[in-house]
Amino acid sequence: MSTQPPPSWPVPPQQPQAYGQPPLNGFALASLLVGLLCLPPLGVVFGIVALVQIAKRRERGRPLAVAGLALSLVMTVALVSVTDRLAEGFFDRVSALEQFENVEGDLTDIDELRVGDCFNVPGGDLLDEDPFVYRIDCAQVHDAEVTSSALLTQPGYPGAEPLRKSSADDCWKAQDAYAMDTWALPDYAEMFYFSPSRASWRDGDRRLLCVIGTAAQEHSGSLRKDAGMLTPEQVAFLRAVNDVDLAMGRVPDPDVEDAIPEYREWAREVDRALEAEARVLGEAAQRPDVAAQAGARLKEVEAARKEWQRAAREVTAEGFDRAWSRALDAMPVETEKALRGAYGLATTVPEWLAEYPGDSEDPDGGSGGDSGGGPSSGAA
Repeated sequence: MSTQPPPSWPVPPQQPQAYGQPPLNGFALASLLVGLLCLPPLGVVFGIVALVQIAKRRERGRPLAVAGLALSLVMTVALVSVTDRLAEGFFDRVSALEQFENVEGDLTDIDELRVGDCFNVPGGDLLDEDPFVYRIDCAQVHDAEVTSSALLTQPGYPGAEPLRKSSADDCWKAQDAYAMDTWALPDYAEMFYFSPSRASWRDGDRRLLCVIGTAAQEHSGSLRKDAGMLTPEQVAFLRAVNDVDLAMGRVPDPDVEDAIPEYREWAREVDRALEAEARVLGEAAQRPDVAAQAGARLKEVEAARKEWQRAAREVTAEGFDRAWSRALDAMPVETEKALRGAYGLATTVPEWLAEYPGDSEDPDGGSGGDSGGGPSSGAA
């Protein structure tokens, strides 16, 4: 006897099938590779797509997608930062070129400038650390004139402050050799220099460029008056007095009471420079054309030397200041003016010297160190 089958047969349970591992999501791998190798923003997109697909399709690769997304985000931030800095520098330079496209002269690499070259810079800004330089004939209006261009020979970067001091000293010497009659320089002429920074030193840029800056006023014509343009007697005298000015300009940075040993050594340096000037004056006193003026100056120099020698023996700041003031008072500017006139040199007392005529109330003011006619300035 048979029975009627049910309206529908129950579906027999299926046996588990032997599946392999879920497939690896391609965007997960692409996110890691793209973020690491080429386009991190695209890696971010791939990482997000991978996570969405993995959740829907139950595919493998979630850790890979997370790693690719994180790496792509980091690389994207770094790329944006670098690009922003590069773009800022680029557009600044482009803006400068557009703003100062009418600067007179031929655009020149600053390392190509040589002694005697004159040039302009945008806006006359000689304190710009990396200026555009436009070389121009010195007969035309210009901002600066090169007095020295030399490669520094130190084996390693000397440090910002030591380099600043040595650069200023070297450039004052270069200016005094280039324009020996310092009183003939206009009052608006200043000493500037361009020296390497720590970064540029590492890149092989070790050039020190010294210039006379005249951007403060419209200036044309060369200021050069070196040894080849003067008589031997003028050269000997100017070298001596310029060395004295340089020595007196090397006043130690600390206050006297904080650095007596440094000041005593400085006083000895000034005395040695005055000794050299005294020898030149002694010889000049034998020549009829300058005998009277040289003799008068020689007496003052010897009197000043005694005070500098006394200063070099002082053990107190008060004693040093008194000797310093007496040394300055011993050399009034009028005697040097008369002697310069006898030598046929400029007799207009420069502002930097006229302001400090050896006033005993202010020994710091009478050093006469700015032998080039203005404060030293520089760009690193």
